[in-house]
Amino acid sequence: MSARKLSLGVSIVAFALVTGGASPVLAPAALAAPGPARHLSTLAYAPPQVHGRAVYLWDATTGKELLDKQAGKRMPVASLTKMMTAYIVLREANLDDEVTIKREDVQYAEDNDGTTADLEPGDTLPVHELLYALLLPSGADAAHALARVYGPGVPGFVDKMNATARQLGLNDTLYVNADGLPTSHGDGYSTARDQAKLAEIALRNPVFKKITSTSHHSTEDGRYDWYNTNHMLGLPGAIGVKTGSTNAAGFCLAFAADRGGHRLIGIILGENVANRRWDTAETLLDWASDR
Repeated sequence: MSARKLSLGVSIVAFALVTGGASPVLAPAALAAPGPARHLSTLAYAPPQVHGRAVYLWDATTGKELLDKQAGKRMPVASLTKMMTAYIVLREANLDDEVTIKREDVQYAEDNDGTTADLEPGDTLPVHELLYALLLPSGADAAHALARVYGPGVPGFVDKMNATARQLGLNDTLYVNADGLPTSHGDGYSTARDQAKLAEIALRNPVFKKITSTSHHSTEDGRYDWYNTNHMLGLPGAIGVKTGSTNAAGFCLAFAADRGGHRLIGIILGENVANRRWDTAETLLDWASDR
């Protein structure tokens, strides 16, 4: 009797497979089908592989952290320092203020092997032009001139930078100069998370946003031409922000883009391949946009 029941069960299954008819024996398999689909969906939204000692991606519109690779680790940030320099100058100076470049500004950049805006001693430029010199070619000469005037004096300006960092809640940040160059008495430091917060705050200022989103700028009198060191500006919605590099900091990048009603802000610190920054940032923006 049991053999006949077994034979009947096999026949029912065979019939169901041929005709497509429902069978209680097949139901559990059908219920399990969505499992692999959910797994594939999860994989599709998994963060991409990233390079650099610290990488952070943040949706500043929602406040959601999208990727965190050692985002709280303190490390030098090179010329990303100039975001704070620009933020303070924009807060304290008038854009039409005139600043005369001194030999010490140019000599400082030369002596410390810093990038320059090729400023000439004796030239007088308005603050809004010096901000382009600071943020596009990443001029250490421009940083020194602005810090000297609006400290007043570079040490006084650095004190303002650190006080402002505390006010903004950047509690893992310390500045030792206005440009991020290494010093004989130690480097400053920050974290990828702190730098992303600073970028978000600075980008609220339309002048900062306009300058960091500019690929090329010529002064009104035609004396200077500056090109942005940021290669991200051709991407959809890109709005800056800043590049940097020193031996200690590696290659660094602060990047941002407005996409789909969201402002995405990312930081890469300690990358050891210069051009890989751009690929990583582009991949992260595309991944975040597709989520």
